[in-house]
Amino acid sequence: MDAKADHSAEAEGLRLVRAFLSLPPDKRAEVIAFIEELARAKRRPEEGADVSPG
Repeated sequence: MDAKADHSAEAEGLRLVRAFLSLPPDKRAEVIAFIEELARAKRRPEEGADVSPG
């Protein structure tokens, strides 16, 4: 990845953080709950997929 792309990604990240921080507390809680649900869904094995024992 080149330096220009790095700066672009960094700028986008800062915009997202600013937008998040500008939300009222109840909306921030909704965003956090949404992200946590996405993370849980990603960790779950696909339905019907074989899960190997620990």
